Amino acid sequence: MIKILSGGVGKVDVARTVAQVAPETLEVAVSNDMEAAMRLRAGQADYYLGTCHTGAGASLGVLVGLMGREACHTFGRSVPTEADVQALLTEGKKVFGFALDQIDTVAPVIARAIVAHAR
Repeated sequence: MIKILSGGVGKVDVARTVAQVAPETLEVAVSNDMEAAMRLRAGQADYYLGTCHTGAGASLGVLVGLMGREACHTFGRSVPTEADVQALLTEGKKVFGFALDQIDTVAPVIARAIVAHAR
């Protein structure tokens, strides 16, 4: 099972959306940013998806500080393709941020890319 944590203002909606993508492959839990950073660092989770109103940084502030910028990427207001996310996963990104109003669009793309990357 791939363990994904969701946090930020839309954490419940992200968890629900991601869980629907591949319930047999993805285990999703609602978290806060501090707990998520600790669980990622301890190997108790694989990825974190965070949301804020703009996707510009507050969604990942604590995680950037504790995990390092090299592990994090924010899409801001852009909508990535699965290929975009795959490239970031290949670079080692584990933490993704995006805007609250784009959960239905962005979260499934990230989840599908994570599943494909794990194969």
